[in-house]
Amino acid sequence: MRADFYRVRMAATSFHQAIGSIHAHGCHSSFGSQNGIRNLSVNMISRGFDVDVRLVARGNCSSGSWKLSVTHASGSHSSVADPVQIPSKNNSSDSKKKPHETALILIRHGESLWNEKNLFTGCVDVPLTQKGVEEAIEAGKRICNIPVDMIYTSALIRAQMTAMLAMTQHRRKKVPIITHSESEQAQRWSQIYSEETKKQSIPVIAAWQLNERMYGELQGLNKQETADRFGKEKVHEWRRSYDIPPPNGESLEMCAQRAVAYFKEQIEPQLLRGKNVMIAAHGNSLRSIIMYLDKLTSQEVISLELSTGIPMLYIFRDGKFIRRGSPVGPSEAGVYAYTKSLALYRQKLDEMFH
Repeated sequence: MRADFYRVRMAATSFHQAIGSIHAHGCHSSFGSQNGIRNLSVNMISRGFDVDVRLVARGNCSSGSWKLSVTHASGSHSSVADPVQIPSKNNSSDSKKKPHETALILIRHGESLWNEKNLFTGCVDVPLTQKGVEEAIEAGKRICNIPVDMIYTSALIRAQMTAMLAMTQHRRKKVPIITHSESEQAQRWSQIYSEETKKQSIPVIAAWQLNERMYGELQGLNKQETADRFGKEKVHEWRRSYDIPPPNGESLEMCAQRAVAYFKEQIEPQLLRGKNVMIAAHGNSLRSIIMYLDKLTSQEVISLELSTGIPMLYIFRDGKFIRRGSPVGPSEAGVYAYTKSLALYRQKLDEMFH
């Protein structure tokens, strides 16, 4: 009997190398003979989740030939990707053949106080209106079934408020925490010492490169009064041309240079590592990124309009970005039906919280 246990445990060790750390609690013979089925109860810890797994070992004890298969898996999840990483009992090779597919969510901030007053805002740091708060919350409802592992925002409060408010609606209930890396002291003082708390958190990285384009001498001016003063056509040229900046400000082309460079250098590598990413930013910085994702021309991007508080979903698969539009439109089912991993994630959330 003791020899049986060690043979099964050796097989379990091979299983552990593929999916996590296994701690054997015991096994017994189902038939009281050396040939037959052995049951092994184990606890598996893999990539941040604790799962009770029961394995069946089939084979010949005397020959040392055994085959392990999963017959039951249950437990508490502590990672946003947990629900879709639990091995399927119908296809034990699912985890090995998992497609490289991640979600990218883009959200333009909700209405700001200067949007409400029809003022050019640019890089002036203005918070949301009550309507903007409601838009951010509604955006969160639209993405509440989509996995989020990392959040990037601009350095401006309206984008950060939008990200934080949106995540209050996410069903996974992880806590978004802004990271502070501006100095060694900031890093040390904001350190989290509980590994479990870290697992229940989402890092939020604020970057000035994702800021709205700087509107120069237009910032703080009323848009209608500015059109009356300089002419409607001139103001339209400043606002909607690709390479003509407002006085002492940035053109869309200049904004795109910093925003797209940051996306390619910092965010795209996270998607390649399997992270699901949300970006909360601004009309022009997001237009710049969408220009890169959708391969738009400079003429196509100037006509692209993004509504406040409406998230856009992209699927990153095999090095390509596939646009899915808003997570609730034209139909939620159409968005989730496109990708198996998102559908499984939502299904597991349903099982966890109902």
